[in-house]
Amino acid sequence: MSHPPDLPDIVNRAFAVSRKAGYVSFCRNETGRLLAMLAATRDGTMAEFGTGCGVGTAWLRSGVRGEKARIVTAELNPKLARSAAEIFTDDPQVEVLTADWSTLLDKGPYSLLFLDAGEPSAVTVDAIADLVEDGGIVVLDDFVPCELWPPITGGRVDTLREHWLTDERFTAVEVMVAPDASTIIATKR
Repeated sequence: MSHPPDLPDIVNRAFAVSRKAGYVSFCRNETGRLLAMLAATRDGTMAEFGTGCGVGTAWLRSGVRGEKARIVTAELNPKLARSAAEIFTDDPQVEVLTADWSTLLDKGPYSLLFLDAGEPSAVTVDAIADLVEDGGIVVLDDFVPCELWPPITGGRVDTLREHWLTDERFTAVEVMVAPDASTIIATKR
């Protein structure tokens, strides 16, 4: 029986920082591997809105291949932002900001943008569309897979998911990353 591949060193460091900070809400490894793969295809500026302790950012960084690529990430909670910044202290390609995600509005356009779908008011298609360059990718995580259309979550139509999957500015797909988790990957047309 084979075992899953080892985690990249930077991701292991991010998990250690998260444990030390007592933070248990972070990017799943399945989503992280997807982020690393997508980051490997990107140049330019990538971003994460809602850093936490930096696990998602670490996954993005693990995939970066070029020296031109950079990652900027914003975390509103000062304690979490300081913890995340520890991981990337000596990395000139990663900038961790203690700020609301709106601070990143003037740092784009982004070639890859990673967002937590848990904050639907911040991740509407209209709020995000102009932040992504043509051909840029948006990844939204923390969805529960749904086989219905329109998508139903918690007994209600999941309008966030519905809008991302049907907006004409993006070509989008929902991808199951685990039996209990899916992401939306949207490429700007």
